[in-house]
Amino acid sequence: MAFNPLNWFLGFFSLDIGIDLGTANTLVNVRGKGIVIHEPSWVAIDKKTRKPLAVGAEAKQMVGRTPANIIAVRPVRDGVIAEYEITQEMLIYFIGKAHEQSIVPMPRPRVVIGIPCGVTEVEKRAVYDAAMSAGARETYLIEEPVAAALGAGLPISEIRGSMIVDIGGGTSEVAILSMGGIVISRSLRVAGDEMDADIVQYMRNKYNLLIGERMAEIAKIQIGSAYHLPEEKTITLRGRNLVTGLPEEIEVSSVEIREAISGSLQTIIDTIKDALDEAPPEIIADLMDTGICLSGGGSQLLGLDRRLTDELKIRAWLADDPLSSVARGAGMVLENLDQFNRLLVGLERGSTKHN
Repeated sequence: MAFNPLNWFLGFFSLDIGIDLGTANTLVNVRGKGIVIHEPSWVAIDKKTRKPLAVGAEAKQMVGRTPANIIAVRPVRDGVIAEYEITQEMLIYFIGKAHEQSIVPMPRPRVVIGIPCGVTEVEKRAVYDAAMSAGARETYLIEEPVAAALGAGLPISEIRGSMIVDIGGGTSEVAILSMGGIVISRSLRVAGDEMDADIVQYMRNKYNLLIGERMAEIAKIQIGSAYHLPEEKTITLRGRNLVTGLPEEIEVSSVEIREAISGSLQTIIDTIKDALDEAPPEIIADLMDTGICLSGGGSQLLGLDRRLTDELKIRAWLADDPLSSVARGAGMVLENLDQFNRLLVGLERGSTKHN
């Protein structure tokens, strides 16, 4: 192929961006700089015009406090795009924010975005089109567990087997990898959001107290656990009493929060067991040496690694900075696109690369 000075210029100076477009949080990894953006996947919009008024952390602060003409929404649900136009605006905001950190104006960037395993072609196309409309020059898709495994430093290119469990806000991804490919994978739409909903329902049923999702999330983060704690904790939850209609606050313990999320947690554990049940015995032998790597925000639940180790009889361990594993893995793909090209997900009609 003949040398093209324009392509060389764009390739040399272009901004390469890896994006973890998560249900709860969006992370942006810029080549050479690392994680530059880590914000909630929230957008506040005007009801009439549908124009975004705030994105990210600022929009999340508005949840439950907006006037009638403004709504705060999460455009990504269960790991896939639920609101296409709002997702596009959110990507425009994050890509633009990444550009602002450059010393000189850059051409349109190359982008790698993580997607859950098992998504439909329509869902893949929605992510691809949203990124291209947001200003990407080239867009590539990669399955989230593969990106998470790369970001966690697992030797997925080697013959021996590796296992990753990525628990996010909307989905839990389970994958066993070997020789640069997925041997077995499971994608489950039970994760952090489902645990928050469990806590809301538990407080409603047991105490007739209606709390918000943000309050439930705070309880999960501060005192939620998957295993009994050496010293159980308590937290005060505030909401509305459904009997009197008046404000009320109730102190609950980590034992109660553990009971509330037990159903969702067991579903995730059963899915991991199901994946292990299908794994070849040689890979099981490898996993007994390497263990199971946990990534994603949900993996930081207190005692989860210990609970999995006890139930699965295989050591479970937490990746370094588990929240950013997918974004870091996506960035690694862009740094050496030729080496990792076979890990990218194609679309039925056309390539994931925009020509």
